Amino acid sequence: MNNLIISPLFSVLISFAAYKAGVYINRKTQIPLLNPLLIAMTILIIVLLNFHIKYEDFNNGGQLISLFLYPATIALALPLYKKLSILKKDALSIVLGIFSGAVSGMICVILLSKMFHLSDLLTESLIPKSITTPIGMAVSQQLGGSPSITVAVIIFTGIFGSIIGPVLNKMAKIDDKVAMGTAMGASSHALGTAKAMEYDETAGAASGLTMAVSGIMTVFLAPLLWSLFQSFFK
Repeated sequence: MNNLIISPLFSVLISFAAYKAGVYINRKTQIPLLNPLLIAMTILIIVLLNFHIKYEDFNNGGQLISLFLYPATIALALPLYKKLSILKKDALSIVLGIFSGAVSGMICVILLSKMFHLSDLLTESLIPKSITTPIGMAVSQQLGGSPSITVAVIIFTGIFGSIIGPVLNKMAKIDDKVAMGTAMGASSHALGTAKAMEYDETAGAASGLTMAVSGIMTVFLAPLLWSLFQSFFK
């Protein structure tokens, strides 16, 4: 029994089952807070704690699941290609939206970190919170932060953004698909893009484009902004 629990197959199957349960609960309740990924994470934590499964053993299967991230990310290019003519018409607005989203997000993190007297290590780990995980880890390491903290924050940001984003769009009466997609991609990376896909293919394409460009912008802008603020706060 113990060999079965620590096998990669068990990790893959329980992860899949937990996510399917999350999707089912979300669709049945229609409650935004009950995000499928959040429910799946909760279920998996309970399973790991109750069966005393080490994270290292569970992650043997997690690494197999991670392999699907690459083709899934590449697949985002398809709606982008299909909606390229539409996105070209709003190119300037999209670029300005991405730039303002990336810069304002990092500035808010730095200012709030200073306001609450967080350490430089924690601040550097939080700065790349709104970009996709591989780029976020690299930026965090470049700044001197902790990639482990960054990964956790990126996941939380994605879940929170995918939950609150649709609510904010309704409150602000935003119904333009490109605007919705750009906002979701800039604030909550891949999870926001997945949520945008549920709205419309155009929103998903805009979000995928935003996620990619925002990550590139952050690589160049994060060290510059952090250096400027460090000089200012001295």
